[in-house]
Amino acid sequence: MTTQPLGARSPLGQGAFKLDYPMSLGVFETYPEAQKAVDYLSDNGFPVQNVLIVGTDLKQVERVTGRLTRSRVMMGGALSGAWLGAFVGLIFSLFEEGETLLRILSTVVFGAIFGLVWSLVGYALTKGQRDFTSVSQVVATRYEVLTEHKFVQQGRELLAKMDPMKAAQAAVAEAQARAYAEAQAAQLRPTGAPAPSPVPPAPMPPSPNQPSETSHSVPPAGPSA
Repeated sequence: MTTQPLGARSPLGQGAFKLDYPMSLGVFETYPEAQKAVDYLSDNGFPVQNVLIVGTDLKQVERVTGRLTRSRVMMGGALSGAWLGAFVGLIFSLFEEGETLLRILSTVVFGAIFGLVWSLVGYALTKGQRDFTSVSQVVATRYEVLTEHKFVQQGRELLAKMDPMKAAQAAVAEAQARAYAEAQAAQLRPTGAPAPSPVPPAPMPPSPNQPSETSHSVPPAGPSA
């Protein structure tokens, strides 16, 4: 399975993210589950070029990696500056003659001093309001697989074969959502408005011991005169 970013210069363009009347095939808790479902559809001949995996309910997760102190800031700034200085000194040594090692060492020292000062200035600007290091990432809470309306029935049947229990749970959830929507609509109905007439029940068949309403009783024949 290969993925590639789609931008303005892509052969597919921005239209690749659009479907004609998209409908849901299923909602999954993690991306690997959604990927597994699409892979199953592909293995069974489903036109997966009409499928979208959409991450919903986005949230930002920030993981704190450690405590940030002045000494750690100074050490990190000096190391970053030293690496930058070594790179600059190496570039200069390619185009100038002379003491190559001395030139590289001087740029390393200058870079370390510059990085140390620069990091201390940045740390002072925070005023101690963020004395920790962290990494952050935007992730989706759920992943929904969508397809065009003309393929939705075929896709749902294939996914039901892949995981019958999940398909049954999805059907129950859909029925509950429909019932909730109907209840909300009933609450929003204006006062005095007639409720929709229920469908009359089908007539019960007559009992074998009870004559039907259309039958006519025939009096017993008496003795002839």
